[in-house]
Amino acid sequence: MVSIIDDDQSLRESIMDFVRAMGLEAQGFERAEDFLHSDGIVRTACLITDMRMPGMSGLDLHERLVARGEAIPTIVITAFPKDDDRARARRNGVICYLAKPFDPNRLADCITSALEKGECGKSKS
Repeated sequence: MVSIIDDDQSLRESIMDFVRAMGLEAQGFERAEDFLHSDGIVRTACLITDMRMPGMSGLDLHERLVARGEAIPTIVITAFPKDDDRARARRNGVICYLAKPFDPNRLADCITSALEKGECGKSKS
């Protein structure tokens, strides 16, 4: 499943529709804290999160998940790209850092990469 976290409802729903059109399951959250308190964490194979949101930022969320041992391949999207944020995202293992408006084909490539990375990290019995 792909989880999308963005406080902009129209963008969140648009990305969810796009993910579903790719043949994937999608669920959306308005805030990072909503995601953290859901059962979605264990079912999420790819996380798409806005950088700037009320409360916790998308990058802070990713770092928190990594620190808890629950690293999920993450794509960060932002309307305010900054080199410092991009470098921090890269250092912390974010799959893609995309500036809005982003090319849907680029987002699809990032989702595919995230899902492949997630599968590589799972042990097969």
